[in-house]
Amino acid sequence: MEENKTVAVEETPVQEAAPAAEETRKPVLNASVDPDKFDWDAFEGEAAYGANKAEIEQMYDNTLSKVVEGEVVDGTVTAISKREVIVNIGYKSEGVIMAPEFRYNPDLKVGDTVEVYVESTEDKKGQLVLSHKKARALRSWDMVNAAYNNNEIVKGYVKTRTKGGMIVDIFGIEAFLPGSQIDIKPIRDYDQYVDTTMDFKIVKINQEFRNVVVSHKALIEAELEQQKSEIISKLEKGQVLEGTVKNITSYGVFVDLGGVDGLIHITDLSWGRINHPEEVVKLDQKIRVVILDFDEAKKRIALGLKQLTVHPWDALDPNLKVGDKVKGKVVLIADYGAFVEIEPGVEGLIHVSEMSWSPRLRIAQDFLKVGDEVEAQILTLDREEKKMSLGLKQLMPNPWESIREKYPIGSKHTAIVRNITNFGVFAELEEGVEGLVHISDISWTKIKHPSEFVQPGDKIDVMILDFDEENHKLSLGHKQLLPNPWDEVESTYEVGSVHDGTIASISDKGATVTLDGDVEGFCHSKDLVKEDGSMPVAGDVLPFKVTELKRSTKKITLSHVKTYSSAEEPKAAGKPVGDTDSTKKAIKKISSNLEKTTLGDISELAALKDKLEKGE
Repeated sequence: MEENKTVAVEETPVQEAAPAAEETRKPVLNASVDPDKFDWDAFEGEAAYGANKAEIEQMYDNTLSKVVEGEVVDGTVTAISKREVIVNIGYKSEGVIMAPEFRYNPDLKVGDTVEVYVESTEDKKGQLVLSHKKARALRSWDMVNAAYNNNEIVKGYVKTRTKGGMIVDIFGIEAFLPGSQIDIKPIRDYDQYVDTTMDFKIVKINQEFRNVVVSHKALIEAELEQQKSEIISKLEKGQVLEGTVKNITSYGVFVDLGGVDGLIHITDLSWGRINHPEEVVKLDQKIRVVILDFDEAKKRIALGLKQLTVHPWDALDPNLKVGDKVKGKVVLIADYGAFVEIEPGVEGLIHVSEMSWSPRLRIAQDFLKVGDEVEAQILTLDREEKKMSLGLKQLMPNPWESIREKYPIGSKHTAIVRNITNFGVFAELEEGVEGLVHISDISWTKIKHPSEFVQPGDKIDVMILDFDEENHKLSLGHKQLLPNPWDEVESTYEVGSVHDGTIASISDKGATVTLDGDVEGFCHSKDLVKEDGSMPVAGDVLPFKVTELKRSTKKITLSHVKTYSSAEEPKAAGKPVGDTDSTKKAIKKISSNLEKTTLGDISELAALKDKLEKGE
């Protein structure tokens, strides 16, 4: 004790008879002692504690939590700053965790219990090292599955925007939030959600790839379902409400009625015809609507906007009547006609048959297009049914009223081929006036199809043959404007005349013979034998005698045998040859005239027939 003379120690007075107690006395530090002269070695020695130092340390350690590095434990938040969060896990020192590890939980406060991962019980500075992020990562997948299975609501931190949605931190795991699952209304600005914390519902988990999909919209919908049921239960048809335009589609407008949505179909937006709902309303616009119908089970509400205004037909001029002229704009065209709006919401139909006097079948697009301004005449008007039919051709002169004066029978005109059929050609003389050129009146020679002669759009010269004014039909002819080649054939190849011909082909029945001018005749096998008894072959040139000439069938019958045979043809008894020849010539003349017009008088032919029958 002598070497510590500078330290003043006060000892508790004890009795001398108790030396054993003196050995256990503890030195007491005098606060007035100069710290520079204090004997720290003696103080830290076992004598300072009056017992074994190790035992005291063990007793102290027993009061602390057992902490093992690498395990996850719960701790209590004791302090929060912008940079750090202090957490007490019951150890001899508190741990410091960087504040960004808690950014997913902006509501963190002192006293909250958090899970932490013990990285080290003591670093170089003697500090307990903890990590909240690692603790979440170790427990995250189990927590995600538990939340999914229990249908729990979880908090998530929106980290960044990605293609088609957002990346959300859920328990330390990156989950995908589709853009369609952010809110019940369309999102225009995704960036507004970045760096925010929201509630989510886990809607899908892929265990193999550990992918997680979350939804915020599902939480809103669940909350709104209850609101919808309450609102719909109070709705009535005809009730007028105020709402906000929430979404606009090509088929209608969705309106938010304060927790429940209703649909205004495009046909219920306006009495007039519109192409898109944006022509009537805009997003976020406040509008008044009327409830047309609702389905409480399906939670669907049908709304109307135009029903809050007077129907245009009710405001239509009461003096308007059939026969009046009206002006309007073409708003819709179909093949069968065009709809013309004469006032907003009041339309009339112009049927394609009322667009032109032409009987030819056409489509409305040939006459009008959407947007055209037209003037028409009212043909029918039904105010109760709200229907009106209009006509365009009624304001144009009807060409059929003076058809006979303008196109008399026998007159010649130039027409345009509009249509071709198997039986003939339809040609247009002017707008509204068409006629048919029958296939038999196209050419004097036989043709298989009119397309061999003309094509649509070609010009063709025609002659007026006949009228059907009641049905607006004309009979036209083209061959009547051309000379009949058979007039020349009959004068050249008279019966009894002999001509050289070339055998073009031979069959069992006979041979086809080509005469001058590409005229063909036919020679039967019995009349084809040569004078030496042999039969000719194709290509042989022989003289032939015309034995028969039929104008109706345009057929010439020939004979080679009669060119060298001296036998005379028998003459009809009691009938002079001259009279017979003159009769044939008369018939030929009448037939020629009949060929020139299909409407000629046949009385002369009938009289001639009577004379022949009486033998005159």
